[in-house]
Amino acid sequence: MAQPQAPDLTSLDARAREIFREIVESYLTTGEPVGSRTLSKLGSVGLSAASIRNTMADLAGLGLLDAPHAMAGRRPTQAGLRFFVDSLLQLGDLPPDEKREIDGRIGQAGANPQDVLGAASELLSGLAGGAGLVVTPERDAPVRHAEIVGIGPGQALLVLVFEDNQVENRIISTPPDLPSGALVEAANYLNARFKGKTLGEARAEASEALTRDRAALDQAAAKLVEKGLVEWSGEDPTLGRSLIVRGRGNLLQDQQAIADLERARRLFDDLEKTRELIQVLDLAKAGEAVRVFIGSENPLFSLSGSSLIVAPYMNAERRVVGALGVIGPTRLNYARVIPVVDYTARVVGRLLDARGSER
Repeated sequence: MAQPQAPDLTSLDARAREIFREIVESYLTTGEPVGSRTLSKLGSVGLSAASIRNTMADLAGLGLLDAPHAMAGRRPTQAGLRFFVDSLLQLGDLPPDEKREIDGRIGQAGANPQDVLGAASELLSGLAGGAGLVVTPERDAPVRHAEIVGIGPGQALLVLVFEDNQVENRIISTPPDLPSGALVEAANYLNARFKGKTLGEARAEASEALTRDRAALDQAAAKLVEKGLVEWSGEDPTLGRSLIVRGRGNLLQDQQAIADLERARRLFDDLEKTRELIQVLDLAKAGEAVRVFIGSENPLFSLSGSSLIVAPYMNAERRVVGALGVIGPTRLNYARVIPVVDYTARVVGRLLDARGSER
């Protein structure tokens, strides 16, 4: 069912705007509907409970408020939250101490870009109180060398060394009856055919080359080559990037989420849809600013009643190379989370650029 279109700010008088703001800010803090008597006791509105009740009814008629049941107070609808974020939310700059914390924690992650991005996801989770999400940049450096080492029954470790001196370790599954020489044969094939090519170029050529060379390459080794090029924990092979998620447990700290385990289960299911989630985060590439998706505005999270706040991170040439953000309940503290996501994206872009130039 489509949400009502939120009105323009000019359609609400000062009294209605103030009452609406008080309701939303109270709801975002407590997660509880707000009654007219509660608002009248706050004193900031300066109206009787009856007058506040009439205004609340008008706001509900506009589709900005609803009530969980007849005897409850009012809470913002999805359209109401969108109206609040777009028209009434006041964003300030992050305090210097929070900026120093972000700079320090991400800066201590080391030189490996994957560690930097993992630290960013962990930090977002901690500061914002939701799950931190980071989509890694596409790997565009050519492969210099590849090795495949058995690490146990049914598993092997593919080590890829790139021309930019970065190293990636990929766990790949192997048949239980794998011949002892298949790992060496597969590594030799990768080095002979795909050295000097990016992973994207290698994937594009892999299918055709393996079909042509399968007669000369042992079938088990061919399977390892295919897995090595496309199988990596968290990576979508058609997109060439990986998704880093930290802090899923934070999503269950919200009392409403605990009370509604089905909603929480749907959210966790959504977080497993790596391909769709990477595509959603890629929506941040449409502009340089932070973007906020509330509830059904994002089809991926339409059933879980969640909000996604996402921003791109860029290189020195202002080219978007990845995205990061936070997912949490719709009653996220938007005034706090939006600046945190924005500043973290800028720090990540700056650090990845600096460490890339040091290599």
